[in-house]
Amino acid sequence: MRRALPALLVALFLTGCSSGPDAVDVNDGGEFRFVEATPTGEVIPPDERATAPEFSGTLLGGGEFSSTELSGDVAVLNFWGSWCPPCRVETPEFQEVYADVRDDGVQFLGLNVKETSEQFALAFVDRFGIEFPSLYDPRGEVALAFRDYPATAIPSTIVLDREGRVAAVYTGEVSQEDLRGVLDLVLGEV
Repeated sequence: MRRALPALLVALFLTGCSSGPDAVDVNDGGEFRFVEATPTGEVIPPDERATAPEFSGTLLGGGEFSSTELSGDVAVLNFWGSWCPPCRVETPEFQEVYADVRDDGVQFLGLNVKETSEQFALAFVDRFGIEFPSLYDPRGEVALAFRDYPATAIPSTIVLDREGRVAAVYTGEVSQEDLRGVLDLVLGEV
């Protein structure tokens, strides 16, 4: 029985990570949750888009960042944590997409949330060879600025158009194919 209990707990946790409405709280405040992925995200028609909130913070490894640095480009904001199993799947795929589109007017920015140590986040970035920058947001302050979209579900991804408006929202793991399709769509807008 003692040997079976840890395996049972792991199985229950993993089942909860993909259970949609029955998402499992992953922190003491219960504000950040794993959620089931939206099948293809929610693409917002251009005439219905709201301007994204401005934000700033400290990058992993040091240095300051302001959302004004995204101006004029399409931007992919990915809210992640090293503690998040779906993030371990999608982050390397995001790196592949980033490598293909970074010279096409697309910026990627990771937003590392609810991390107990910056070293865990840096190890995650190093392990997966991530080249795009990430803000270190252990208290989730930037994520809460986007709470209407909802960035408090981890992982979440928000695509901004060239005008800094929210063009697409994903909760849960994003497929590389869907992300590429949305980027093609938003890049093609005049």
